[in-house]
Amino acid sequence: MEKTLQRIKVATVSELPKDLGKTVRVGSHEIALFHLANGKIRAIENRCPHKGGVLAEGMVSGEYVFCPMHDWKINVCDGEVQKPDRGCVNTFKVEIENEDIYIVLDK
Repeated sequence: MEKTLQRIKVATVSELPKDLGKTVRVGSHEIALFHLANGKIRAIENRCPHKGGVLAEGMVSGEYVFCPMHDWKINVCDGEVQKPDRGCVNTFKVEIENEDIYIVLDK
């Protein structure tokens, strides 16, 4: 069975200040969207696996976000929590077309 993809526009690049998160909803998903200092846009699940902290409200440093509740460090590229803590969050594919930001979901 072939996968179908769904592209949903969630923002424009100019709406996203660098190194700050933005919460967006796509269907049942709550997603933290980040515009990194290097210009890349990343999207991850918006809840820390530790205690459910809102990651879009965390501090961004390079390719990491720090959970605002207990300072867990999470890579926004692969969703991995950094040691000594353990866990991961889902990541979402991002596409940019004419300054529009899309989240791509498998259906």
